[in-house]
Parts: sequence; structure tokens; C-alpha cells
Amino acid sequence: MYLAVVFLALLTIALSTYFLSKNTQLREKIQEDADAQILKPKEGNGEEDTKTRIPISVNYHLTRQCNYSCGFCFHTAKTSHVEPLDNAKRAMLLLKEAGMRKVNFAGGEPFMNAKFLGQLAQYCKSTLQLESVSIVTNGSKVTPTWLAEYGKYIDIMAVSCDSFDEATNVKIGRGTGKHLQKFRQLAGLCEEYGVMFKVNTVVNRYNWQEDMNAAIQAMGPKRWKCFQVLIIDEENGGDKTLRDAREFQITDEEFQFFCDKHKHNACFVPEGNGVMKSSYLLLDEYLCFLNKGVKGKTKSILEIGVKEAMKDVYWDEEGFQERGGEYSWTKPSTGGCGEGKNPELEF
Repeated sequence: MYLAVVFLALLTIALSTYFLSKNTQLREKIQEDADAQILKPKEGNGEEDTKTRIPISVNYHLTRQCNYSCGFCFHTAKTSHVEPLDNAKRAMLLLKEAGMRKVNFAGGEPFMNAKFLGQLAQYCKSTLQLESVSIVTNGSKVTPTWLAEYGKYIDIMAVSCDSFDEATNVKIGRGTGKHLQKFRQLAGLCEEYGVMFKVNTVVNRYNWQEDMNAAIQAMGPKRWKCFQVLIIDEENGGDKTLRDAREFQITDEEFQFFCDKHKHNACFVPEGNGVMKSSYLLLDEYLCFLNKGVKGKTKSILEIGVKEAMKDVYWDEEGFQERGGEYSWTKPSTGGCGEGKNPELEF
């Protein structure tokens, strides 16, 4: 009898321990499933995934065509396509609705389509009321007539100048010998028509030792952006591309040498390869986001929308902020770009 009682007691303890263990495991499994559900990306419209991916500033490369032959160009003339104006306007509206505050029109050479460019700039500034509309140009096709009609819609005109030695410009492919003359004329036109003047320089094998201090100080641009020449495999990286920019490459140390020589200028803004590759949101001539520095591109934002396209593009937002991608980019409501009176306007 005694043994039977002991046996029943031990059995009861064993069963209690077993069921307690099972119950604990079940609770842990339920908690794990709950945690996993919390961490699992939500399906649906993707708003949770993209709520911080706002296309604040977009570079729209509206054409690949250009009248210059810069040897290091990374957006080469693979096609002659330009979207119909109505499509481009629809794209700008979608981007504005998604949070775009600044658009930068580039190419190729955007002034190859001067009327299209002017009308689109007018739409972006007047109708959409973007904070900033800017243009990157080689300057060769900008006219006083165009600025008289459309200058009021442009905040910033960024003009490319890689050397203040005309022979170096010719060697690079930046014009045929009159680039500096046109460059200086355009600086004056910007002041006349109230457009902030910016200079873009690509630091490369032929200019990295040049001292540009005196020339830049005489020009007085609001911003001087200096880029380390960039190689992109599918654009300018080898024998099968329209440009082979490898002869223009410089080392990081050579780029730093150039930066050290010019960094005391208040308008100087350097960009090495590390921060350039993926810190720009680039929209190509087909209205697709490009993955700069890596292969592939999204579908057209007219087809899939901006939020969906933003899921498929790699954009280094930290790099964007690190390079000063967000700045005071709206021109003063009065006065021209040459006045330079406002110390707050450092862009």
C-alpha cells in the first residue's frame, strides 16, 4: 500500500512538471510569434516602409544629348529620347505630391531643349511652387532672350567650368576654345536676371594641380561644387562605353591636394567619390530612377508611382545630408544673384 502511494505521488509530480514545461513552451512560442508579427514588414501600400524616404531633391536628366564632348561624362548620349512636356509635368506633380522640394534639371545639356526646359521650369516654380528650381549647364546655349523669359522661374544656374586655362578645357572636351568667354558672360547674365550663380568643377587628371583661387574669388559664385571625377561602369568605365574616363581618374590623395588648396573659400564644397555615388536621386530621360554606381533602374514613375519607385532605388540619405544636399536653395525675393548681401544665404 505504501509503495502504491509513493508511486502515485511521484507520478503526480512528474505529470505536473511535464504539463508545466509544455505550458511554458507554449507561452514562449506565442510570445515569439507575436514578436515576429510586430517585426514583420506590413503588407499593403508600403507607407510604413517609405514614410521617411521622401524625394526631397531630385536631379532630372531630361536628355542625354549634348553639344560638348567631355571625356569623363557619366551620363552619355545613349539615346535622343525626351519625354513629351505633359508627361514631364505629370512626373513633376507626382514628385511634388511625394514631398519633392527642389528639382535640378540636367543632361546631357538641358539647353538642347531650351523651350521645353523653360516651360517645365515655369510649371515647377509657378504652378507647383517648388522651393527651388535649378539647372546644370555647360552654358554654351544659354541666351539673354531665354533668361528674360524664364529667369524669374530659376533659383540657381550651375555652370560647368573645369579649368581657367582654355587649353585644359579643350583637352578635357569642354568646348572648342571659347568656354571661358561664355562662362564669364553667363555670370553677368545671372546677376542681371536675378539668378544665383554656381560653379561646378570636375577635378581630374588635367586640373587637379591647378590653382583656381584668384579666378573663383573674382567670379564670386554663391557655391563652388568640386567633384572628384567619377567612373560608372555602364557609362564611362571602359572599352564598351561611349566615354572611357579612366585616363581622367585621380587618386583620393590627389583630390585631397586640390581640396586643401581651395578649402579656405567660403563657397567651396568638395564631393569625393565615396559620397557621390548614391547620395543623389537621379531621374532619367524615361522618368525612371537610376541606381548610380550600381546596375539597374526602376520603372517609370508614371507607371508605378513615386512611392513604389522609391522602394526599388538605392538612395544614401545619410550621404545626401553629409554632402550638404539640403541647404538654403531659394533665391532672394528681391535683388540679383551678384549682390551677395545675405549671410544666411550660403548654399
